[in-house]
Amino acid sequence: MVLDDAEVRRVLAVTAHPDDVDFSAAGTIATLTDKGIEVVYLVVTDGDAGGFDRDVDNGGMAELRRAEQLAAAACVGVTDVRFLGYPDGRLEPSLGLRRDIARVIRQVRPDRVITMSPERDYRRIGRSHPDHRVVGGATLDAVYPDARNPYAFPELLEEEGLEAWTVREVWLTSPTPNHAVDVTDTLDRKLAALRAHKSQTAHRADLEDWIRRSLAANAAEFGLPEGRYAELFQVVDTA
Repeated sequence: MVLDDAEVRRVLAVTAHPDDVDFSAAGTIATLTDKGIEVVYLVVTDGDAGGFDRDVDNGGMAELRRAEQLAAAACVGVTDVRFLGYPDGRLEPSLGLRRDIARVIRQVRPDRVITMSPERDYRRIGRSHPDHRVVGGATLDAVYPDARNPYAFPELLEEEGLEAWTVREVWLTSPTPNHAVDVTDTLDRKLAALRAHKSQTAHRADLEDWIRRSLAANAAEFGLPEGRYAELFQVVDTA
């Protein structure tokens, strides 16, 4: 059972790199903010190992990609964007990462979390970046049991005053989706968000056609009428 958006006050999107949320869920995010739902982004790395400009060093790339993510977020109505600053391409499953994500869950207190899949996708290997899988697994662990368990990371409560919080559901950008969101009416804003990531998308003259083909195929897979576009998720009940 998927929560009705009318039951959702806040959503937290947790991704590995700047641009991940825009490729996977920006159209959906725009539908949520249009309904007055508060959405917060948590980006685990700065994406400093990404991009195609060899003249930009790692520190410069991190700064550039943070700025691009802020601009992209604004396209879909998100103003609260947080970065953990972990090194791009070197994420490992750790208690520290789980604690850092659980901290933000307790701060934001979201009803729904959108994050990456911890599974490898053999159909589209680009979704299976090691950082993606680590973030997906760490976020699920932070949702259950860490954020809701007052005895997990007791310093969050004792030193920071962050009470335990139970997330009601998680939406994974998964190779085995069970839910489609019609994003036809917000597609232009998704495309604007993707174009804001110039360091990652400016080289792709076919960006719009590629996105339209992908989202049209998603819509067809879930039986939406011809001419519609959809983003897909695996919804996990975590209440």
